[in-house]
Amino acid sequence: MADVDLRQLTTMIAIAEEGTFSRAANRLGYTQSTVSQHIAALEKTLGGSVFDRPGGPRPVRITPLGAVVLEQGRELLSKAQALGHAVDRFKAGDGRIDVGTLQSVSNVILPTVLRRLRDEHPNCEIRLSEAEPDEAQMGDLDLLFHDGLISDETEHVLLMEDPYLVVARPGDLPTGRVPAEKLDGKAMVAWPATCDQPRLEKSLALAGAQPRIVFRSGGNETILSMVRAGMGLAVLPWLAIHHVVCRSCGAIHGPEGWPDLQVHELDPTPMRKIYLHWRPGRGGQSPLAARTIEIAVEVSRELARQAPPART
Repeated sequence: MADVDLRQLTTMIAIAEEGTFSRAANRLGYTQSTVSQHIAALEKTLGGSVFDRPGGPRPVRITPLGAVVLEQGRELLSKAQALGHAVDRFKAGDGRIDVGTLQSVSNVILPTVLRRLRDEHPNCEIRLSEAEPDEAQMGDLDLLFHDGLISDETEHVLLMEDPYLVVARPGDLPTGRVPAEKLDGKAMVAWPATCDQPRLEKSLALAGAQPRIVFRSGGNETILSMVRAGMGLAVLPWLAIHHVVCRSCGAIHGPEGWPDLQVHELDPTPMRKIYLHWRPGRGGQSPLAARTIEIAVEVSRELARQAPPART
């Protein structure tokens, strides 16, 4: 059956529906000799006749073998047509994409990226997963957002540099920009020692600040709650608090009965780098993934223009 050509089945179905070789040839845009060649090749592969040919103007009749081939052939052509439509949808960007992300990207970058992607490709399927920071790897993902380079051999693009800011209760630090050495010895609520956190703490140490870590949590809201409760200050990336900072006053408003938090720029400013990774090679990304990369770059560059300037 591997030698059966889909064009031969198409020709056979046209003959069965039209009744004669000549009418099938007109329907398909073939010469009558091409139609005869298709059927001869098909019958040779099958080892038997699919039509009885009475000759003259009388219509051909399907043989018992032809009836079996006709039934299965119609189903096979239907599946081939479905395959063609699926390939067309894939090339048009209406396939499926699996994306790995991290907390702050999920809050700030991804919502805009996904909205634009769905506006352009309403029939696409998007699956998201948020892995633990120390377990970032491509696996079966099409794209992976991560605040650093990963050990897998991947292609990547730097989306933006994300400045770290100090979050503290009003009055705990002087107003305005804070020299990094002012954090030395102060109680600090921090992320776990995974991902970019060790590099941040090293950067602070080089600037003369070694805060006392009193609590670690991977949840940004948990960290802010602990700062409100007086456990200590926090140093978080701009993206991690972007969605909760009041643009008019630069503060993070607390729930009723809880104090607002003040956001300070650091001098010098530690930066983390947000990358988007994908598998290398010509077949490494689908049209949908390629468009996602383009939109993510555009969205991140716009966000980067809104971020506080770095101080060196």
